[in-house]
Amino acid sequence: MKASAVLIGKQNRYEKKTMRIFRTCLCLTLGLWPLASFPQEKDAAILISTREEIAAEFATVPCKNQERLPAVKALFEKVGASADDITIEKIKDVENIFVKIPGATEEKIIVGAHYDLAGSGSCGAIDNWTGIVTLAHLYKTFKTIKTRKTILFVGFGKEEQGLVGSKAMVKQIKKEDLQQYCAMVNIDSLGLTVPQVISNLSDKKLEEATIALAKKMELPVQALTVAGAGADSLSFRERGIPSITLAALPGNWPQILHGSGDQVKTVKPESVYLGYRLALSLIAQINDNECGAYRK
Repeated sequence: MKASAVLIGKQNRYEKKTMRIFRTCLCLTLGLWPLASFPQEKDAAILISTREEIAAEFATVPCKNQERLPAVKALFEKVGASADDITIEKIKDVENIFVKIPGATEEKIIVGAHYDLAGSGSCGAIDNWTGIVTLAHLYKTFKTIKTRKTILFVGFGKEEQGLVGSKAMVKQIKKEDLQQYCAMVNIDSLGLTVPQVISNLSDKKLEEATIALAKKMELPVQALTVAGAGADSLSFRERGIPSITLAALPGNWPQILHGSGDQVKTVKPESVYLGYRLALSLIAQINDNECGAYRK
């Protein structure tokens, strides 16, 4: 199936398919209802973002680094986080922003995206405001669900300067607590094509789980190796926390990222929406499984 067919056409079938997959994961997550009979009245309480809502987030994009952190905070507040829910943690010279959804256990899933931008003339709309928008809308959905695992939504600072924010966070995790960190899902540079798994930035078990899930959703997700690439998932992998990076990079991405091609007009909101829906189901599946399911 061509990417354009998913990005432009066959909306109704895709919508039904993704909702069925997400409901399946959600039923398992909540452990309350048979898969075939998810109560319709519960749907109204689950805030699934629409393509239009995600597209609206790109009406304005902060194009200067000093504007990004306040804009991330404002976006989380817009999707339902209170000021008390949001923590900005400064570690040395980097600031990370956290929003936490407490689960039934202390087992944790990290969902992350960096908020800084890089490159002459770049607005950072693709890299990585698409990740921040996805992160916020994932929070919007999961805050309406009682999860087994605690979910930490993190906006990382200074990723473009050498994964500074994620390294600072990981360094603070005590060795004896590492087993409580079940997985890390990193969103970096959607908005150009269908979602992809960046293989050299991801653990194999999470990659395989994502590809299998995408197949059920009839979404043509592929695994892609990007030579020399870095992303915040690597910081977690280095400490043995299973991690994955989801992106959406066509063949001409080097001509777009970190330069004047990375503008609001370049963003395909449907690509961001597909990444959001894939990540939504993946996180629900991780939440349902045993914490060690994705370790080597």
